Amino acid sequence: MFDDPTGRAGRIGPNAVLQLLPVLEQAGGAALRDDMLQEAGLNEPPSDTGLMDEGPAAAMHAALRRSLPEQAPALLREAGARTGEYILAHRIPAFAQIILKILPAALSAPMLAKAIAKHSWTFAGSGAFQVVSTRPLVFELTNNPLIRGEVANAPLCVWHEAVFDTLFQTLVDKRLTTRETTCAAAGGRICRFEISRR
Repeated sequence: MFDDPTGRAGRIGPNAVLQLLPVLEQAGGAALRDDMLQEAGLNEPPSDTGLMDEGPAAAMHAALRRSLPEQAPALLREAGARTGEYILAHRIPAFAQIILKILPAALSAPMLAKAIAKHSWTFAGSGAFQVVSTRPLVFELTNNPLIRGEVANAPLCVWHEAVFDTLFQTLVDKRLTTRETTCAAAGGRICRFEISRR
């Protein structure tokens, strides 16, 4: 369904960084954007073709949470939504999108979940992603590189939630919402996402 190559361990889709940059610039100007690039060890934005090392992407997300703890969740959520929109515009063929929208949710949701699992390199990097259940929809991400090593009082993976929300709300049912119920940064063994009508 997604027309993109499979990634390698330790590599991640560049949209983990690229879709965050305009959000940062809107929130704090070019200075904030450039500061976060520097914190990530990047002299310039990554290429939008192929994959990038997951390390700088993780470093940028962590630096944002550290520098702007109050604003970071909303900024990362916006970047996740933009990533979902990019996937819809460039990675899922129009015909496949039409089919998913026509089918009842009971059929389209598992199909989309399967496609996400097949191309989970986009957001999982060296982590391991699996669809635990399709009724209800439950995803698990083990060793999530974007929050690896962090410690928090609440789940951190709002970027992932927003990516899933954008895809499922657009292609399956606009009433679906993703909630991270367990996060490795908040003491969980894995990052667990549940998608249901709210």
